[in-house]
Amino acid sequence: MTGPLVLIEPRADRLGGHCQRALAALAQARPGSLVIAPHGIAAEAVAALRETGARLVTTPAGRRAAVLLVAARAAAGLSAVGRRIFRHRRWPRLLRRLPHQVTLVARCLTEASALRSARRLQPAADAVVILTASEALHGAAALLGGQPHLRFIHEQVTTEDTIVRWLGRLARHHEQEVIALAPTRSVGDQLAASFPHLPALVAVFAVDDDRRLTDAERDGGRAAFGIPTPDAVVCLVGGWWPYKDIDTIDAALARLKEPLHLVVTGHPLDEQVLQRWRNLPHLRLHIVPGPVTDSVLRLVYGAADAALVARHPGVAKESGLVLDATRLGVPLIFSDQDTALTARLRGQPWARPFPAGDPDALVGVLHDVIRQPPELPDPDAPALLGMRSAAEQADLLTRTFASLHTKES
Repeated sequence: MTGPLVLIEPRADRLGGHCQRALAALAQARPGSLVIAPHGIAAEAVAALRETGARLVTTPAGRRAAVLLVAARAAAGLSAVGRRIFRHRRWPRLLRRLPHQVTLVARCLTEASALRSARRLQPAADAVVILTASEALHGAAALLGGQPHLRFIHEQVTTEDTIVRWLGRLARHHEQEVIALAPTRSVGDQLAASFPHLPALVAVFAVDDDRRLTDAERDGGRAAFGIPTPDAVVCLVGGWWPYKDIDTIDAALARLKEPLHLVVTGHPLDEQVLQRWRNLPHLRLHIVPGPVTDSVLRLVYGAADAALVARHPGVAKESGLVLDATRLGVPLIFSDQDTALTARLRGQPWARPFPAGDPDALVGVLHDVIRQPPELPDPDAPALLGMRSAAEQADLLTRTFASLHTKES
């Protein structure tokens, strides 16, 4: 299994993140692969793909693909207007949800355009995969795109309301031309509840590119932030989105009794919270405005004795931050809202869980890390979390795609 893949990434225009990293790693594992980025692609990702020899397409191929993308952009514009108009809670919930339903339609049309391009440009690919797919209208994307495919569903943010559900039912038969890939069991359970007829498989999305931090990068990270070698450092990476539990981190940092350096990077961040942290007596704050390139991100992780990941209870999506830290060889401090992840990491000397939403427990773990930094994860740690090498992931995608043409489930 060494043939080219078609890799569709609607979010390739966004800098950073494990989506872009997986894209480059899979393209490198399968020379000659076709990468389709319907909304364009970040310059850093272009440079990474150039080294793989992948063929990059950012414009639709063929009239049908072009028409679908124009329709997608019109729907996206309509959704943006609707979100501005109905953003206040004085509007009924149905109207406030309507723009998000239009977004689902826009994403479906974008995927269909990319699938049409894939069908035209690479008809004999080993697998056609949407790396960041919409959580709805799976069969409709296959029908309009005219192309069986795999689709990674990272999370379910918006469910289908009546009109979108009706559109989905019109194309339900075409769900058999799709296999959904859920990165966690929890996301898989949500998909099964919402789409009982949709074939699905649980498979970790992030890949292990075997690029652990070197000793030189760890020293360079400390030097970049002017942090003395003996001092304790924790990093907080990624934008402060609603599923991140910044309130618990905020409360825990206010209770620190021992000195700690905190390196923060991401976008968006809350400047009011950051200002509060600057004034804490035991905290030394270092801020790297995001989004950042991969080389800068490696410096952030390299400076840290541990990476801090805190999420609200009930968050089911794959934690790219947990997987990135493990892949790079950085110890973890993480909230226990994902029972399956906590079970896998239980007893590992480099992973320190704390009860989600409990600032007292978190500050206790921080004090432990300050007094005695945890040991580094060993090179086998990514496999413990279900991560595969890029070659192994490409083989899995190929086998799974082949099952669409057989009677296998």
